[in-house]
Amino acid sequence: METASIAGPAAEHKDKGLEKDAIGFLDGVSIGLASTAPAYSLAAVIGSIVVAVGVNAPGVLLLSFVPMFFIAAAFFYLNRADQDCGTTFSWVTRALGPYWGFMGGWAICVTGILVVGSLADVSAFYIFDLLGFDDLKQERPPVIALACLIMVVMTTICVIGTQTSARLQRVLTLGQVGILLLFAVVAFVELAFGDPGPKSIDPSIAWLNPLDAPYSGLLSGVLLAVFIYWGWESAVNLSEETEDSARAPGLAGLTSTLILLVTYVGVAIALIAYAGLAKVERFDDNPGVLGAVAENVLGPLAFLVVVAIIVSGISSAQTTILPGSRTSLSMAVSGALPKPFARIHPRFLTPDFGTIFVGASAISDNFVFDSLSALALLIAFYYALTGIACAIYYRRELLKSAKNFVFIGLAPVVGALMLLYLLVESIRDTADPKTSSSGTSILGLGLPLVIAIFFFALGLLVLVARRFGSQDAAAYFGRRGFEAVPPDVATGAAGPIDGVVAPDEERR
Repeated sequence: METASIAGPAAEHKDKGLEKDAIGFLDGVSIGLASTAPAYSLAAVIGSIVVAVGVNAPGVLLLSFVPMFFIAAAFFYLNRADQDCGTTFSWVTRALGPYWGFMGGWAICVTGILVVGSLADVSAFYIFDLLGFDDLKQERPPVIALACLIMVVMTTICVIGTQTSARLQRVLTLGQVGILLLFAVVAFVELAFGDPGPKSIDPSIAWLNPLDAPYSGLLSGVLLAVFIYWGWESAVNLSEETEDSARAPGLAGLTSTLILLVTYVGVAIALIAYAGLAKVERFDDNPGVLGAVAENVLGPLAFLVVVAIIVSGISSAQTTILPGSRTSLSMAVSGALPKPFARIHPRFLTPDFGTIFVGASAISDNFVFDSLSALALLIAFYYALTGIACAIYYRRELLKSAKNFVFIGLAPVVGALMLLYLLVESIRDTADPKTSSSGTSILGLGLPLVIAIFFFALGLLVLVARRFGSQDAAAYFGRRGFEAVPPDVATGAAGPIDGVVAPDEERR
């Protein structure tokens, strides 16, 4: 089977100047976990999921894990072929062409900017709460001021170096996940041997069956739950800075999703069983549920749950900067974004301009919580693109073994289709102004959908400006897409690709 490679800068895997072998597999796992903000994410949505599906909330968390794990498989195999810090941007460009690749990369950058400020905002609120500054936590100026300080510190750490970021995340991630598991274990012990109270419920294996819930509630629950897994791919964005870059980053992403599954499902079962449905339902759209129940479960150690939420927001604020900064770096190196985003700090070997840009954009954000609802649309979009890109890029390898067909073709495509379905349902849901946090209507549409449309349209404008207004972008936008992975790279016999297999019509 003869292949032809396309010469030119756009076809090469360029050395971007990042620090090599800066972190290892365990660092990648901790960064992947931290990016999801597990403590805050679970606290923020579990009450609403219980309102939607009752005791089947753990089952919904289990169901929501399926598309995430399938897309994580796509990340694993695509990273094995192309260790590019731009991840979705680079892979979708190869498989579907530069226009889809640009929009996939743009979505990653925008989601980081939208969410990072809000994570710092939540951390600032709970810091004041932990310290007993009740007046300050109710006032926006001091909360915003502290959130900005958090962002400045986290952005600085990201610039100083990947190793520094990874070391910090090991501690922060172990702390928040450890506290969540401590909560679950103590609750289960109380249920088995203690006196949890008259409102408690005996847990049942039936809780893990999401199909017991009515369809409308199931759909609402999955829409909420599927996106609390988002963020694990931050480990893959650091592939060019990771030891064993062809394998460790993708494996770290897969491992992160599995740890999240165990944590989320375990804590959800313990919470519902110990507190009962009525108490959890009172915290619909309120992240205070874990703290309220922890007072009974952990007693004087209940403050640890608040600490976990603070740590969750702070650590995620830091790690969520990484995908945007690395993706913008990859886009700039390819010519898809202006050259300043390709700048590497000469001492720290990090993309300093892109990192500061993402951090500063988050600081300037007004922390509109409706912007978080818009994330669902953007996340589903670029995850689905990645799943489809995996099957297309590996299309010549899919029928060579059952393993290839299932894990490289079928699973990523099924995950993509599930997410595209959720994307459509999310558009329908967010189109109604009544479903938004603010209730704001713009041209008859809900604010979350308007925010998503705005950023997508802005991305299209930037794409057009680069396509027709920049000479250094000509090589990138001249790529044809529909490439296929070289056979030796697909089997792991060769290292990172330094060229591409030509599209089918160009093969000899």
